[in-house]
Parts: sequence; C-alpha cells; structure tokens
Amino acid sequence: MYNVPIGDDNMINGSTKLIGLIGQPVEHSFSPSIHNPLFEKYSINSKYMCFDVNKEHLKEAVAAIKALKIKGANVTIPHKLDIMNYLDDIDINARIIGAVNTIKNDNGRLVGYNTDGVGFVNSVIDKGHEIKDKNVMILGSGGAARSIAVEIANNNVKSIEIRNRSIDKAQNIADIIKQNFKCIVKTGDLNVSKEDLENIDILINTTSLGMSPNVDKIPIDETIKLDKKLLVCDIVYNPKETRFLKWAKENNLETLGGIDMLINQALEAFYIWTGVRVDRGDLSEVEELRF
Repeated sequence: MYNVPIGDDNMINGSTKLIGLIGQPVEHSFSPSIHNPLFEKYSINSKYMCFDVNKEHLKEAVAAIKALKIKGANVTIPHKLDIMNYLDDIDINARIIGAVNTIKNDNGRLVGYNTDGVGFVNSVIDKGHEIKDKNVMILGSGGAARSIAVEIANNNVKSIEIRNRSIDKAQNIADIIKQNFKCIVKTGDLNVSKEDLENIDILINTTSLGMSPNVDKIPIDETIKLDKKLLVCDIVYNPKETRFLKWAKENNLETLGGIDMLINQALEAFYIWTGVRVDRGDLSEVEELRF
C-alpha cells in the first residue's frame, strides 16, 4: 500500500479541479507556467492543462467542460470567435469585442469573457501611465486590436486612431467603438509619419510584425526620429525586445513589451475562475517569464 502525503501542494487528488486551454496549436503556450505556480502559491487545488482541439471538435470540447465539470478554460486561436456559438452567456465587453478568450463554468453555466484588453490596460497602469484623456494609435486591426480598442475606450481614452493595411477592417473596429463609446475614432493605413506620431501619447503594435521567427519585420518606418514623450507598446512577446521596441528605445521613448500584457490578461482570467486578485508583489515565479 502506498503512503501518500496529505496536503502536498503538488498532489492531484479527488478534489482537484481542472482548468485548461483550448486552441490549435497549444504546445507553445506559456499559460501552464503562469497558472500552475499561482494555484500552488495561493493553495488552490487546481491544475492547468493544454488541449489541442480541432475546429470540427470544438462543440464537443465545450460540452466536455460541462460534462467533466471543468472549472474553466482559456481560448486561443483559432477558436476565439466560433466558441461564442456554444456558450450560455457572454460578458458585455466580450460581446462588443466579438471574441472570447476565457470561459468560467458557473455551476454548469458557461460564461465567456475577454481579458486581452484588460490585460493591456493594466500593463499600462502598472507602468505608471494613464489611459484617460490620452490619444492612442493602434497598428493592426485583428482580434487583439479590437480587444484593446474596446477596453481603452471603456477607460475614457480621448481618441483612438486605427491604422491597418486594410482600411475596411480598421473601419469595422472604428464603427464598433463609435456605436458603444464616446471618444474620437479615426482610421488610416500603415504609412505612419513623424507628424502622425507627434500628435499621440501611446503607440501600440498589435500586428505580428517582428514576431519570431520573422524578427526583422517592423510595422513602422524606423528612420523616423522623435523628441517627445511617447509610450510605445508591442503585444508581441517573442522575442521579448522586438525591432519595434528597439526603434523606440533608440528614440529614448518609454516601452512596454508583450509579456506584460500576457501576464496581466492571465491574471484577470485567474481572478474570474478563483475570485483571487493576485498581489503583483507576490509573483516571483511568474515574473521569471519576463527574462
């Protein structure tokens, strides 16, 4: 007969709750490295695992969350839009955004949320900056751009300018903001000039330009030289310092990397599942992801 230690923080037992990631692919995910140390630190008897789910099996995967009483899940590409069809309810901001990246199993009722925008806003605040009354330019018009645009509008930004190769896609986000919030919204292409940048307070890259392995890509003319106060943000977290952020540092501009948003959106999901607000001074294991 085995002698199993009682109270071991790493032990899986009959009371352990499962939380997972649904996506394809999922092998690259940092999420287990964020959530499992936090479960241990806060003595929460849960484990986080990743599930590679084909599009044609998405409905069954969502049904399994209910059937197996899985506590919740994160959702990543390519399922953030389609998964909304199989949930019982959707948070108002996630509904406006049109995408879900977090699910909570509330006693068999699956509720969808989107924590990407909240993660970004919290990262800016952690850096000592404000969103309210600021002029912001967003490069790109994908799901992350939509999430960030909605959340900064919800935080009383003064103006949002969305730049993208496809003006139609940028305009789609602009229309959503205009319908739901009271802020100035403009659109344009990716040919950003020095004069454009001199009129904004925060510049955000939400495109994949500069992401590994294409680390030499950059969404802006790096010959531009600036002499002003500007926060430059990149949601790309691999590599930690993109060519875009290097351009910003060469211009002595403040920068914010994608790992900050990654951690903060995860912490918001952690709160949705557990009701625990993680103390940022108590994140030694998670902070190691920054390096």
